[in-house]
Amino acid sequence: MKEIRIERGPSRERLEAEGVFGWPVWTKEASEFPWTYDEEETCYFLDGDVVVTPEGGEPVEIGRGDLVTFPKGLSCTWKIRKDVRKHYRFGG
Repeated sequence: MKEIRIERGPSRERLEAEGVFGWPVWTKEASEFPWTYDEEETCYFLDGDVVVTPEGGEPVEIGRGDLVTFPKGLSCTWKIRKDVRKHYRFGG
């Protein structure tokens, strides 16, 4: 099973080293939808409250201040409980 990796509250130095603040920003209102990752995605949550449930797996709570990596090939359901704003980057 492919695992969602979450780093809670990484330092500003760590985020700058990754170049996070130069990545595009994605926003989405409260909603629920299925999603499959065609490639790895790393994102940093500026705002929001989300529960991501992998197919056949346990729900994962994600929110503001989390640096998250979703593995390539992961199929899941996103449930956005509070509007999301995040920086994101596709590929490793």
